[in-house]
Order: sequence, then C-alpha cells, then structure tokens
Amino acid sequence: MSRILDQRILLLVISFSTSLRSTKVLSEWKKCGDQECETAMSRVQATADYLGPDCRYLNFKTGEEIMVYSKLSRKNENLWTGSKGKDFGYFPKDAVKVEEVFIAEEVEVLTKETDFLCLHGDKYTFE
Repeated sequence: MSRILDQRILLLVISFSTSLRSTKVLSEWKKCGDQECETAMSRVQATADYLGPDCRYLNFKTGEEIMVYSKLSRKNENLWTGSKGKDFGYFPKDAVKVEEVFIAEEVEVLTKETDFLCLHGDKYTFE
C-alpha cells in the first residue's frame, strides 16, 4: 500500500513541476500592431518543422502559413505569437520567413498574465 502511495506522490510532484515550467513568464513586453494585439502584423511561412515544449507553443510543419499577432520584446525577442487555423501560440522567429507585412509600425505593450495561459486537461494554469 505504501508503494502505491509513494508512486502517486511522485506523479503529483512531476505533474506540479511540469505545470510550473509551463507557466513561466516569457517576457514582460511585447510588440503588436495595436494596443490590444488583435490586428495581424504579418503572414509568415514555416521554414522548418517545430514542436514546442508545452501547450503555449504553436506546432507546425515546414511550408505552413502562420498569422503573426505579437512579438515578444526586450527579454526574449526570439519568440513570436501567431495562429495557424484554430491553433494559437508561441514559436521561434528563426523557424519562419516573412511572406507579407500588414503593420509597418509596431506598438510595445506590457504582457498580461493571460498571455502565458496554458491549458492542462480541463484546468487553466497561470503563474
């Protein structure tokens, strides 16, 4: 009985540490096309396959098109945020090439807690 309890505790610890990793604030600032970051900034095409480390990241295959809505700035400038179909998330800017620019002038805004939301099963996790 204690062996089963030990295994459950270990699984709980692993699950908790994974949750903490996936809620890390990636940057305090981001650049957008407008103050609400609702306007698409550009359309890009994937130049490499990408599989993100957690559910906050956008997974894609080479050749897929992605709409870019924001770019993290200052602390972590290598991550952009975009959508592909119904999927939305972060991805490295080095894995894409810009096909079309919609917004020439970017606005820098503070990130929000909801920018780093990760869905685990049926629960939302924030930092």
